[in-house]
Amino acid sequence: MKRRTFLKGVAGGAAALGLSSASQGVVPALAQEARFPDLVAVRGDSLTAMFDRALSALGGLERYVQKGETVLVKPNMGWAVPPELAANTNPELVSHIVKNLLNLGAGKVYVFDNTCDNWAAAYRESGLEKAAKEAGATVAPGNDSGYYQGVDVPGAKYLERMELHELYLEADKIINVPVLKNHGGAKVTAAMKNLMGAVWSRGPLHRLGLDETIPELLLYKKPTLNVVDAFRVMLSGGPRGRGDSKYLAGRMLIASEDAVAADAAACAVIGVTGVDAPDYIRNAAERGLGASDLSRLNIQRLTA
Repeated sequence: MKRRTFLKGVAGGAAALGLSSASQGVVPALAQEARFPDLVAVRGDSLTAMFDRALSALGGLERYVQKGETVLVKPNMGWAVPPELAANTNPELVSHIVKNLLNLGAGKVYVFDNTCDNWAAAYRESGLEKAAKEAGATVAPGNDSGYYQGVDVPGAKYLERMELHELYLEADKIINVPVLKNHGGAKVTAAMKNLMGAVWSRGPLHRLGLDETIPELLLYKKPTLNVVDAFRVMLSGGPRGRGDSKYLAGRMLIASEDAVAADAAACAVIGVTGVDAPDYIRNAAERGLGASDLSRLNIQRLTA
């Protein structure tokens, strides 16, 4: 690598998405003509089994990654807290994805995040550094401005120029692996907001408004695939979590090429829909960056 210059209507929300443990099938019926679903939601007891089931429904990991390609796996590992607090992506899921990529023949797999807590502590305490390295990934620093490059963002209204990590810019494919959780500023964080971890200075995003700027993270380069860890969902006290944080046993994984759809589905799982949903999801859809109307998507619901 070169160095260069939420807690409302939980049951109702999951039911609205049709994600009970017994439900299976494709919605809506008119979308069944499509060979692959727009989004897969899998419920189960194992994140690794759910990932395998989801990718099988999407046509296999080989649809997204070719042999020899460089792949960035981008988890949320911004917080120096243990995995049971669910502030970071589950290490077992990230390890499994890395192993699958390497077994497929990916040339190189990288993992990094621009953390909020001290980066060394966050990498260590989250369990993600150890899990990713043992699986065969290269865990790269995200805490030094020398790894970020300024780029002009086409079509931006707010973030006309961003400093993005060189791995995000140069990877052939990006697998975005966020954790679903409550967020004090953005209401909910999942696929789109996880991309803030590829940006050096997040000050402009907060200053200009997260609902306006988060969609623009998709303008320069979209993830190849979004895999949302909704197994244990922090419903309050996010994004870092507190001793009194409340949790939902979501026991779910959501996978989609569309980060906007993934976020809309993630919000539905915890009942944060309609006027309660983050405005950045609606704003992204209105700008043509993805689909937020789940009723118009080909959704496959599975159990694993």
